[in-house]
Amino acid sequence: MRKSACLLVVMIAACLFSLTTFAQTSVSGTVKNNTTGEVVPAVSVTVKGTTQGTFTDQDGNFTLKVAKLPVTLVFSSVGYDSYETTVSNASASVEVSFKPNPLMGQEVVVSANRTPQRILESPVTVERMSNSTIRNVAAPNYYDAIANLKGVDMHTASLTFRTVTTRGFVSSGNTKLNQLVDGMDNQAPGLNFAVGNIIGPNELDVDNVELLAGASSALYGSGGINGTLLINSKNPFKYQGLSFNIKQGVNHVDGKQRDPAPYYDWSLRWAKAFNDKFAFKISASMVSAQDWQADDYRNKQQIGVLSKVTGGNRGNDPNFNGVNIYGDEASANMLAFANVFSNTVRSNPLSLAFANAASGGATTNLAAVANGFLGNNPSQAQIGAFLGNVQTFLASPQVVGSTTAEQRAAYLAAIQGFVPINLGINNGTISNQNVSRTGYNERDLVDYNTLNVKLNGSLHYKITPDIEASWHTYFGTGTTVYTGADRYSLRNLKMSQHKLEFKGKSWMVRGYTTQEDAGASYNATALGAYINDSWKANNTWFTQYVATFSENRRQGGAAISDITAHANARAAADQGRLVPGTPAFDAAKAKVMATPIVDGGALFLDKSDLYAAEGQLNISDAFNFSDKVEIIAGVQWRQFVMNSKGTLFADTLGILKINETGGYLQIKKSFFDEFLTVTASGRFDKQTNFDGRFTPRVTGVFKVAKDNNVRVSYQTAYRFPTNQNQYISLITGSGTLIGCLPEFQSYYKLNSTLPGYTAESILAYRNSGSAGNTGLLERAEYREVKPETVNSYEIGYKGVLGGRLLIDAYAYYSQYKNMLGAVALGQTKTGNEAELFNPLTTTNISYTQNSSQNINVTGWGIGAEYKFGKSYFIYGNVYSDVIGDLPEDYVSFFNAPKYRFNIGLRNENFYKNVGFNVVVKYQGNNYYEGTFVSGTLPYFTWVDAQVTYKVPKTKSTFRIGGTNIGNNYYRTGFGSPYVGGLYYVSYGFNL
Repeated sequence: MRKSACLLVVMIAACLFSLTTFAQTSVSGTVKNNTTGEVVPAVSVTVKGTTQGTFTDQDGNFTLKVAKLPVTLVFSSVGYDSYETTVSNASASVEVSFKPNPLMGQEVVVSANRTPQRILESPVTVERMSNSTIRNVAAPNYYDAIANLKGVDMHTASLTFRTVTTRGFVSSGNTKLNQLVDGMDNQAPGLNFAVGNIIGPNELDVDNVELLAGASSALYGSGGINGTLLINSKNPFKYQGLSFNIKQGVNHVDGKQRDPAPYYDWSLRWAKAFNDKFAFKISASMVSAQDWQADDYRNKQQIGVLSKVTGGNRGNDPNFNGVNIYGDEASANMLAFANVFSNTVRSNPLSLAFANAASGGATTNLAAVANGFLGNNPSQAQIGAFLGNVQTFLASPQVVGSTTAEQRAAYLAAIQGFVPINLGINNGTISNQNVSRTGYNERDLVDYNTLNVKLNGSLHYKITPDIEASWHTYFGTGTTVYTGADRYSLRNLKMSQHKLEFKGKSWMVRGYTTQEDAGASYNATALGAYINDSWKANNTWFTQYVATFSENRRQGGAAISDITAHANARAAADQGRLVPGTPAFDAAKAKVMATPIVDGGALFLDKSDLYAAEGQLNISDAFNFSDKVEIIAGVQWRQFVMNSKGTLFADTLGILKINETGGYLQIKKSFFDEFLTVTASGRFDKQTNFDGRFTPRVTGVFKVAKDNNVRVSYQTAYRFPTNQNQYISLITGSGTLIGCLPEFQSYYKLNSTLPGYTAESILAYRNSGSAGNTGLLERAEYREVKPETVNSYEIGYKGVLGGRLLIDAYAYYSQYKNMLGAVALGQTKTGNEAELFNPLTTTNISYTQNSSQNINVTGWGIGAEYKFGKSYFIYGNVYSDVIGDLPEDYVSFFNAPKYRFNIGLRNENFYKNVGFNVVVKYQGNNYYEGTFVSGTLPYFTWVDAQVTYKVPKTKSTFRIGGTNIGNNYYRTGFGSPYVGGLYYVSYGFNL
């Protein structure tokens, strides 16, 4: 809880006094459902004509202090008819018979305009999951169920790491959508994206979820270019009592990835209010399971972020690079390597001295001496004799006196490789072909012991009936897996958020901080590469491989096939390879995992922070003219403090800071007897490294009939390049990721002595088969990066027909300018273009770059819910997003199947307190672009289902359910795992 102690002192001081004290009378009573006779908790009880009020507790009881009698009390709750009663006698208990009335479309949302309004009247597309919906979702938890909402795509990188987005741009760790928890930006300050549900309220403490689809920067700032997700927790004044839920399950039931494994999901919440002045809540949860395993062992071709799945396997492709195999990224062209190696050995001073001594001073050319002694087809005895001469030379007094034992041993090993490689060059037995090292499967490197522990709490104090002060703390820790440019094992990751907030009827001010600690997180791809390097350096391995291959071809001639020669070469080079499961492998793995990336290991040392403050004022409400026009204004400040000690950012010289400031204004006015409501919003933001951005939004809502509205909108949004986009400096298994700021071009000499070349031209160069054909190479052009912007036009309809059918539909057209994507290029080691022919002498570099042309995206969606019979609901949605033409070599990460749909059926009480909910999901074929690999993902369909039994006259609920109950393995992105079925039973109390 760094730097939060002073804020806590301020909050405690505010809680020690009350602005008003007076004699009061207590009125109490109970609220019950007039159909079932059950008590109704969380019902709002207010004194008519005032803001004074309270809520019923978990037993349906309430107590309210009033100044005098009589008073009229108003009882209200979503799904019930409002009820009024006049109380004249304080000693008589007020018994309320509350009538259910589940009218459709009556939910209230805040996200659309930052002020409460009915969802039917929202000027933009909004999806909402209410508390009731969350209690009955057909999913292991509420966060997974967000994927059921219209227009939503979700990437599953692991069991507990899921990424939400809308409008098509889905990827693991999406940075185009904001996620706010109780108003706090939920992104990890260093990673720059929301880490799913790892930190935040547990399911028992979630009041509702709102998803604002599409451009939302006008009110929520940078990052909301494709949407904003708001997760709101329960206020302890409203939701009181003890609740817990114990969920036990199993996955891997078919043993396809591993043996069946248990799944645990336990959660607890306790809240209590005292005299409508002070309230607190605490909650805790734990999820533990064996994660899904990424086991795509197909071959891929890759330069940086440009990649594709290709044919072949380790048996028939010597340059095999498995999708979920790490360490095999190290690759070299045998012929190019042979020439470089030969030249390096020949130029060694010891080679010059030996050749001079062996020839009696006639030459210093090692190759000439070797050729003269061995010829082109020597016997093993001749080779042995030549190597014996070298050993005798190395043992001579003059050599021993001028070199170390290590130098002499290294030179002897080099000569042992030089002889067969030199013979291969002479005889043409070294193929012009790339080969790669033998890698390790992900399951041998990644920690699949998924764990997520969350501890949360808050204190609330009502300074006056209209002003509430609160302190919130959220803490989350655990182990999960994330898919980015590589696979990252987020091991013992820790995040905490602390917030102090004051909220009045027409204003709000809050300050909060997010503290991130990467724990023992590491890069699995780098781990595989460095384990390989720990038992045999790349140069040694490739030397042995090329030498063995060449000798197999020279000695065996036509009797030895290429496949056999490659197999023998790999067997020779792999001698001494560390085998997973052995003590030697485990020791090497542990050492690399504990070594920071900057020191040749795989460990992250990220401890980045975020500090933020914001305020909002409803001007029209504060100055009492809200009946004519509604005006709200707000300001926001954020500071990112990046501290990775060089393991993620270019911060080896000290921490990096990025400041963002912004402000917004919104005006809302109704015309023509409320037939048309127009809202105009505008926001301006400035960040440290980029010019300011203004983002306007104009919307109109036409009330065509009661509870039927047509909406139109023009929305704009932007996003600054993320902290990683700007400052990343990370060596991965597939290359180097660098920042997009101009200084990185200078630091890496891309604009001077070591220019970069486009990945496509390098592939064409290598595929030409000629190391001398450098004319195919094309230099990469760097353009100074600008913030990405989008202009979006949308029309929609939302209405209730006949009281039983709710329809919500939309269509949009968006144009992105300066879209932020990734480019890949190759860089030489010394400036010699011929080095690009050999992957081993090429540095793969990727960085963020704007698209050179505007990019258009269109889409539509329609959702419906229909009530039939007594209490059956059929619901569903279908939606589509399509992107226009893209520049060549540009990776947009659009990743949306053309068509997706969800369709479900539910009844919360179809027979004697038994309810059910079942959802069928589908998504079509999808060409997926990722920094990991790109290719087509096949369509899939899966089913989630749940059956619930509520024990009469108790607060107990039993459930049995499953997600992907058909156990049809699917995945939502390359590099990420195939996901099978998860089946569970649970017991919940006071849900």
